[in-house]
Amino acid sequence: MQRRFVLKLAAVFGTASVFASAATLAQAEETIKVGVTGGPHAQIMEVVKTVAAKNGLNIKIVEFSDYVQPNAALAGGDLDANSYQHDPYLQAQVKDRGYKLIRVADTVTYPMGIYSKKIRTLAELKPGAKIAVPNDPTNGGRALLLLQKQGLLKLRADAGLKATPLDIVENPKKLKIVELDAAQIPRSLNDVDAAAINTNFAMEAGLKPKQDAIAIEEANGPYVNIIAIREADKGKPWVAKLVAAYHSPEVKQVIGGKHGGAVITAGQGLA
Repeated sequence: MQRRFVLKLAAVFGTASVFASAATLAQAEETIKVGVTGGPHAQIMEVVKTVAAKNGLNIKIVEFSDYVQPNAALAGGDLDANSYQHDPYLQAQVKDRGYKLIRVADTVTYPMGIYSKKIRTLAELKPGAKIAVPNDPTNGGRALLLLQKQGLLKLRADAGLKATPLDIVENPKKLKIVELDAAQIPRSLNDVDAAAINTNFAMEAGLKPKQDAIAIEEANGPYVNIIAIREADKGKPWVAKLVAAYHSPEVKQVIGGKHGGAVITAGQGLA
């Protein structure tokens, strides 16, 4: 009788131990949703996901086809973080839409390039040529600054990073600036003489920045990409795990080897 009681007691404690272990494991693991745009951002996040899983953080990757929805989804609680934009774009969205979103880490830099299917050098642009640029304030300004750097036009001195076509004060060739959604610009190459394209969208369209761009930004500009989260989540343990995974040697190695120098790793996190 006593032996039977001992066995039952052992079984009870054994079952309790299994449940306790399962509870501990469930507590150690956490799942978050991270928004990215298709192409390099999504590809890099797949590697981040693998690294983060080793530290108990499960990442569900959600892909978007434009720049607007990932911040809306993050602000609305459908995502926990996103990784696709540079800080000037985030700050413009925060100001314009009132999002309570913050930058917690730098990730990579995608130098913007100018591409064409009609010319091989910018010197070949004819008067009145059409040049497509992104229609959002920060990337549109970025494109205009690149065109200015190439000597094609001149902007007002105080135009800053959010320059618009209205800020053009000199345009010797009377170039026609065509504003389009950034994701759609690669498809417009047959309809314009040249186009300023964000590198992630260029690569997604099969373009190779190092080979195909007829002009490209310097790598040390202000347009480093970032990880963004909601202000309320700052300091949560998963944030540090996400940032650490992105800045891991494994991710850096993949970025350096897979993207042919078109994507450049950025500095350390801020979280």
